[in-house]
Amino acid sequence: MANSSSIKIRTKRLDGNTQIRTLITHPMENGRNRDKIGNFIPAHHIQELWIEHNRKKVISCDMGGSISKNPYFDFLLKGGEVGDTVTVSWVDNLGNTDTKDQKIK
Repeated sequence: MANSSSIKIRTKRLDGNTQIRTLITHPMENGRNRDKIGNFIPAHHIQELWIEHNRKKVISCDMGGSISKNPYFDFLLKGGEVGDTVTVSWVDNLGNTDTKDQKIK
């Protein structure tokens, strides 16, 4: 993505674990919807989402076009400490990617 990230991340420590909430700005088109004049809107959706904790992959999700526009995800990471780095990354079916780091608060 250009200058700003499509990913927003919030982290919160909960009883020795870390809650990771992320909102991704993405059209998530499945290729079966039509525009106002009846033409199919081409498929454009995130295919893989992954989360790293201190550069170690801890979550990986394979996705398709059935997920709604601007998807929100909420994960619970076992452990994690204040100051650790959480990284959220994705790649879509057009080869676009985005990555964002967030320190655990």
